[in-house]
Amino acid sequence: MAEIKNYTLNFGPQHPAAHGVLRLVLELDGEVVQRADPHIGLLHRATEKLAETRTFLQNVPYMDRLDYVSMMCNEHAYVMAIEKLLGVQVPERAQYIRVMFDEITRILNHLMWLGAHALDVGAMTVFLYAFREREDLMDCYEAVSGARMHAAYYRPGGVYRDLPDRMPQFVVNKIRNERAIRELNVDRQGSMLDFIQAFTERFPGYVDDYETLLTDNRIWKQRLVGIGVVSPERAKALGFTGPMLRGSGIAWDLRKTQPYEVYDRMDFDIPVGRNGDSYDRYLVRIEEMRQSNRIVRQCVDWLRKNPGPVIVDDHKVAPPSRVAMKSNMEELIHHFKLFTEGMHVPEGEAYASVEHPKGEFGIYLVSDGANKPYRLKIRAPGFPHLQALDEMARGHMLADVVTLIGTQDIVFGEIDR
Repeated sequence: MAEIKNYTLNFGPQHPAAHGVLRLVLELDGEVVQRADPHIGLLHRATEKLAETRTFLQNVPYMDRLDYVSMMCNEHAYVMAIEKLLGVQVPERAQYIRVMFDEITRILNHLMWLGAHALDVGAMTVFLYAFREREDLMDCYEAVSGARMHAAYYRPGGVYRDLPDRMPQFVVNKIRNERAIRELNVDRQGSMLDFIQAFTERFPGYVDDYETLLTDNRIWKQRLVGIGVVSPERAKALGFTGPMLRGSGIAWDLRKTQPYEVYDRMDFDIPVGRNGDSYDRYLVRIEEMRQSNRIVRQCVDWLRKNPGPVIVDDHKVAPPSRVAMKSNMEELIHHFKLFTEGMHVPEGEAYASVEHPKGEFGIYLVSDGANKPYRLKIRAPGFPHLQALDEMARGHMLADVVTLIGTQDIVFGEIDR
């Protein structure tokens, strides 16, 4: 008799469906997964250690590079931890701007997830649709910070600057004539808030398009329904948060249960699943995009009516204005000290967490009174989800592993920090 034994297969790290440099060692019996062993460490950038050698302000751009499709949400938890230790009260307008950009970031994240997940499973068109909408939101990032992705826009005490009165315009080029450019610039004639409002009016129709392509598509349902079922009890025991937890039927959302900034003033719902499978997690994230759109609209309405400061007036924490810095020696000294030596944060420890698009993103910060963090620990939402991959994959086919990585919405920058 021929001896039959399982064989081992390396899935990744260069596989396009590994969503980063995940090396998954799979033990297979034919095409059925017996064991999945995630190997990490191929992207490790020592963010937590590097943070100990940089000032509090210099660490903000490192946060963008953790989950590199949810940039401002990472920054948010970090600046909130610093503000807790400083005892700083963030101006109300800055809080609304932060909430608005958190939700824009959530839509950006979910669009990336939807396009990549559908592409992994075999649907090409959704990817192109999702990236069309991402372009508009990336333009909002660029308008406020100058960068399309790594914004460094949130600062301890508020945000870097107020929203611009004008959106960048497309110009005539070799590829597009004047008429095409005029059409592209239709929503860019007014302020940034006008541009965002126009987007919020269009966006529900776009989400309907995604649902038309996928929600009742029998191939999509065959690939997702009943795949990677996690019971509510197991989801809690494994440390799931965000859509992974809500997909299993538990209505836990930090924006409702532990509100921060101005989320307690927002009107929105928490979508939850029933079966805890990949299809439920898909439905939860689709509905989250609609709810985020609602929140963004509420923030736009408030920001139109309420001008005001967007960062604290304490020059030990936030720099003086450029005009003051160039016309007043004392302000120049404040500016120079803040950007060379940085702020001194009082001794103590703080934990701040936000409802990140992927789950609970937390920063545990220890200060010894110096101008740099003594210790920084990042609670990345994707890390506990990845440890559950073995349990979720057992008994499924090799092709379902791609679906499971997609449904977990893994981004490796935060896992392999």
